[in-house]
Amino acid sequence: MRKDFFIEVNSQQRNHDEERICGDVFLYRYIREEERVIAVLSDGMGHGVKANILATLTATMALNFTREHKEVDRIAEIIMNTLPVCSDRKISYSTFTIVDIDSSGKANILEYDNPSTIILRGNKELDVQWKKVVLDKGKNAGKVLRSCSLVPQKEDRIIFCTDGVSQSGMGSEAFPFGWERDSIAAYASQLVTSESSISAVMLAGKIVTMAHKNDGYKAKDDISCAIIYFREPRKLMICTGPPFEKEKDKELALKISGYEGKVILCGGTTADIVARELNRTIVDELIFEDPELPPESFLEGIDLVTEGILTLQKVNEILKTYNNSVRLGKGPADKIVKMLMESDEIHFIIGTRINIAHQDPNLPVELEIRRTVVKRIARLLEEKWLKQVTFEYI
Repeated sequence: MRKDFFIEVNSQQRNHDEERICGDVFLYRYIREEERVIAVLSDGMGHGVKANILATLTATMALNFTREHKEVDRIAEIIMNTLPVCSDRKISYSTFTIVDIDSSGKANILEYDNPSTIILRGNKELDVQWKKVVLDKGKNAGKVLRSCSLVPQKEDRIIFCTDGVSQSGMGSEAFPFGWERDSIAAYASQLVTSESSISAVMLAGKIVTMAHKNDGYKAKDDISCAIIYFREPRKLMICTGPPFEKEKDKELALKISGYEGKVILCGGTTADIVARELNRTIVDELIFEDPELPPESFLEGIDLVTEGILTLQKVNEILKTYNNSVRLGKGPADKIVKMLMESDEIHFIIGTRINIAHQDPNLPVELEIRRTVVKRIARLLEEKWLKQVTFEYI
């Protein structure tokens, strides 16, 4: 991955009115060994379960073929020839947009039948050279796809959506032909102008909400918007467990006090060491926001201080099912998840001194060794949320 910026990927969706399942599917992967990010948005014909199945099939194929470094016309050909064609209208059952960002930072975009991708450089739309990809054989001979390549810069955004966004409001007085791509680009530009660091998830959410409003709050189609935002990374350090040797206590405290980013301390012993070495006082909170966990504490210069292993275990459980629609509580584990979601580069410092309390055979099995829990959290953050995670043992 380009080391001078972080790639934030996120999407927001709203189902067709009265449908429980979205007929649009957004998938993305961070391929760590190649330092690549691949994102795909597919819109299945119609809405509901059938549309979702077709879009899932398309998005999964697109992701897998792109991952194998196939040429764009070959990817297009395989997908188009695999998908069933509507017998009445003679058109494919789903559309797609694929964005593939390689380790050098170059982004390749391939799209079929979705509204044309919008690329913002700062708050201005970037004009890129699109090429036509014409399929020359098989049942889809003559079908036209579009592709382009660019090298994104910091503060660029790639915005791609389904026609539930571009056709929202169609037939209304305000938008007789729908909201249309250029109006979406102008709205996105306006939002970025008023808040230059607006996150991918917030910007996608506002575009989806406006499309829903255009439809009179009764979505006439599935509405989906995905955004890739290239920006300055936000850093977070999580320290848990005391250093193996007592002589390293000072070193740990200095790492924490000199860190340029937010800091969470997980564990009473860890917090006591840092407070002692930095000559500060811990203030304990007596309000139990989460009945399953001890309350958080406060330490000057530290963003969050919590209990250790139980809290991390709860963080892992929340992350397993967490998505954009989950509302977090006010407990210590919820606060850690919120800070993890707001951060891009997460650095764990793991103390390797064995805590005598966790060797007690009477304690529940869930009290797994700290390292195992942290590794599980890290895996979820990397695979599901594209976070960049590093470890340091002390």
